[in-house]
Amino acid sequence: MMKLSRQQAIASLFTAALLGPAALASTMQTSTNSRYGMVVQSKGKVTRIDKSGNILWQYDCAYNSHDIRLLPNGNVLVTTQPSVIEEITPEKKVVWSWKGKAVAPHDGPIEIHSFERLENGNTIVSESGNKRIIEVDPKGTIVHSIALTVEKPDWHRDTRRVRRTDKGTFLVAHEGMGMVREYDKAGKVLWEHKLELGAEPATPGANGHGVSIFNVLSLKNGNVLIGGGNNNRVYEVDRSGKTVWSIERDELKAPDGKAIHLCWITSLNVLRNGNMVFATAFAGADQPIFVEVNRKKEVVWAKYPDATIGDDVCAFWLTDIRGSVIR
Repeated sequence: MMKLSRQQAIASLFTAALLGPAALASTMQTSTNSRYGMVVQSKGKVTRIDKSGNILWQYDCAYNSHDIRLLPNGNVLVTTQPSVIEEITPEKKVVWSWKGKAVAPHDGPIEIHSFERLENGNTIVSESGNKRIIEVDPKGTIVHSIALTVEKPDWHRDTRRVRRTDKGTFLVAHEGMGMVREYDKAGKVLWEHKLELGAEPATPGANGHGVSIFNVLSLKNGNVLIGGGNNNRVYEVDRSGKTVWSIERDELKAPDGKAIHLCWITSLNVLRNGNMVFATAFAGADQPIFVEVNRKKEVVWAKYPDATIGDDVCAFWLTDIRGSVIR
């Protein structure tokens, strides 16, 4: 008898919970040109697909989620409303949630664009509006809070992705200020980097150009990888702020030779082999939504929007990946 891996077993549980074994063969749909299994929020649903593109599980979610995680227990952690995170089982039960609420002096809306489940069961949450990073235990008690330095407060744009580093610090993408800042656990700013427009002027809209950063990751070499949001590029800077590697708008070529027109760079994944898989949202049906590129800037894979995954992806989580993934 074939032995299932942990990931395969979890995938089977998702499938059985949604369809039931007898319905599997006749009901399963397919997402085209897939290369990886993933959990992704798009087109009003959270969807789990396998690496062949087969749909294993779906959950209604009309909100355009900005972060998502597949937990080791098989549950999905995702923002289902602007200020709400939910942990959802394969049986579609919500077993944990957090709702951000205004804390004085802020009295307006709260938005959550980033979170992380820790090994101890607590959850790191960044709250725009409250301008803080909090650690929440399973009972909903805040056990630690970090105040963020935001010179231009905006409950919608204070932050986008926030990611812990191996040093225990936090890299914060401050969308409204077009800036990355690194904070220690006491809230001290240790390092910062400001995005630049470059040769293009600022232009509005999802297909426009600006400095509204979305994502930031700490690399093993100590450098910082930036998913520029509407800066329309992915680039790596060293700690002096020097750009040491970048992918610019229209620089990459699709397999058919057509330029890939990068728009809103959202989720980033750095694989063990150094390849990067990222989403370029709102580029339209004739442009890829996912791109995998190596350090030589060769396109390894490009996935275009289809009936399951549209051009609106801000949050996806690759599954069944060997080795560690920086994301």
